[in-house]
Amino acid sequence: MSIKQKLTGDQLKESSLKPLSVLEGIYGPFYLDNGSKSGKSYAKKTGLFKYSKYFEKELRILLRFHKNPFIVRSSSHHVHFETNEKGESLCSIYMEFASLGNLNKMISDAGGALPEAIVMRATRMILQGLKALHSEGYVHCDLKPTNVLFFPSTTPGQPWDLKLTGFGLSKEPTMDSRLYYPGTLQYMPREATESFRFVEDDLLTGPARDTWALGRTVLEMFGATPIIERGNSYKWRLYGDISPVATDFLRRCLTMRPGDRATVDELLDHPFVAEKLPFYLCFLRLPSLVRKIAKELLYGKHEELTPIPDGLDW
Repeated sequence: MSIKQKLTGDQLKESSLKPLSVLEGIYGPFYLDNGSKSGKSYAKKTGLFKYSKYFEKELRILLRFHKNPFIVRSSSHHVHFETNEKGESLCSIYMEFASLGNLNKMISDAGGALPEAIVMRATRMILQGLKALHSEGYVHCDLKPTNVLFFPSTTPGQPWDLKLTGFGLSKEPTMDSRLYYPGTLQYMPREATESFRFVEDDLLTGPARDTWALGRTVLEMFGATPIIERGNSYKWRLYGDISPVATDFLRRCLTMRPGDRATVDELLDHPFVAEKLPFYLCFLRLPSLVRKIAKELLYGKHEELTPIPDGLDW
């Protein structure tokens, strides 16, 4: 059965949907299925027909990981085609509605930076989604806050769960790792934006690309901002202070050579995202300013506090 077929039978019917809202133009209009007794909401992602191959790829990946709790679920098995009032040919895919928005919105609502405890939980769940992709030979290639969606949590006592989306630019297992895979420049590693600096295996598109993008996403959660450096390359400036364990995690993600970056499995074992941190390491999660004050209170040492730098570049 072709993924381009129309919906039939008891599948999602476009005629029963009504628009709810638009989220930053990223996911297109949101629709509510009034024809269903469940009253469930669906997101409709729409683009020009010339981008249909990216929609088809994204749908293939959504369907492949349909049962994974860290990957957004599709709400239809087909790409749908229509013509708008301007006569433009469009294509659309449907997926579950993220009622809590995306990571970009969460960062903005928090004033530009998230508390470290929230960053830790979000990072752990992103890693679990990446682990599912990498274990089957997929590379996301466009990991960024707008492609991380939030849903009400199914875990008692937790406010939200998150899932990955935005697979139109992803590398599938059958695709050539030597090809160039586009993405969003601020989150792309140097081997993708300055390929002339790298040779041989470093130029292959693999899981290390997602590790780099994860590091940049974590920096953004901490309040860092991208600054164009030269050509298509960006550096990120982090103002303020983060814990040593968070700093170490970022360094393992943002190593220049892709072969030196930590794998998803290694990062899941890192103290920054580990569910339970050994007691003797818990002190590492405190920002350095808090640690210095704690030492003064505990040991009576009045060390001069190191001032926060104007900016730390990554």
